Amino acid sequence: MIRIAGATARRSIVGDRLPLARRLGARLSESSASAPKPPAATAAAPAKPAKKSFAGTGNMDGHNVQMLARGPVSWPALGLVAVAAASAVAYYKIERERRLENAMGKIVSSESGWSPNPEFFAKRKYVKTKWGWFPVEDAFGGAGKPAIGGEWSLVDLDGNLVTNKQFEGKWTLLYFGFARCPDICPSEMVKVGKVMDTLAKEHPELAKNLQPIFVSVDPARDSLKALKEYGKDFHPSYVFLTGSPEQVQLMAKKYRVYVSKADETEDGDYLVDHSIVIYFHDDTGDLADCFTQSMRPSDVVEKIVERMTFVPSF
Repeated sequence: MIRIAGATARRSIVGDRLPLARRLGARLSESSASAPKPPAATAAAPAKPAKKSFAGTGNMDGHNVQMLARGPVSWPALGLVAVAAASAVAYYKIERERRLENAMGKIVSSESGWSPNPEFFAKRKYVKTKWGWFPVEDAFGGAGKPAIGGEWSLVDLDGNLVTNKQFEGKWTLLYFGFARCPDICPSEMVKVGKVMDTLAKEHPELAKNLQPIFVSVDPARDSLKALKEYGKDFHPSYVFLTGSPEQVQLMAKKYRVYVSKADETEDGDYLVDHSIVIYFHDDTGDLADCFTQSMRPSDVVEKIVERMTFVPSF
């Protein structure tokens, strides 16, 4: 009986423990079911592409702006300019030849003949040959010499009236300048002096028949006394001329010489801007050639000898 009771007691204890364990397990299951579930894993978002850089495009705010593929000047444009320039040159040559042909086709029966565009070119002189009347050959070609020069009258250093007629029979080198010129006028006048010395040494007969002339474009300050002092620094063969402002202006206009005051100061001092050209006339007073500032003394000598010894072919 005791054993049976003990066994029964043990089974009762075990039986009581089993329902408790089951109850504890059921409670744990309920608590785990009622607890908030962790969020479900979401799919990974696709990686965003890197933002495009607009550095160096001139587009500061990122707008889609088309940049010019090339500059304003292109090879086709340059080609068009070249074609236009070539066409202009060809037209000029054709037109010049046409005018010369028309001129030669005109009936000429005297020495005065016919002259193209007398406003800009001097009258042509004609000579009768076995082929008819033809223009006298000169250094300026078929169109003729420019209409530069003319009659004038000024005053020399002794106060005497001098005109262009007094130099007929001599070739002349005419230069316009002023005594207070700091550099250009002295340089050009020294160049003429070197030309005279070279001709006197190599072509003495030509040098005797050549007269350099200086005309002041500043008569207000270049008095006879001032020009006499100024002339001591240059070649002794120079003839210095001045005159009234009206006389000087009239002569400068005939030679198309630009004259203008420049850099005038408060005390009245100033410089004079003027054309830098040496006008070379033949022994009849007609313009034979012009020599610019860029020409060397040797270049001027060569031109003078060529003109003074020129013999027309008819």
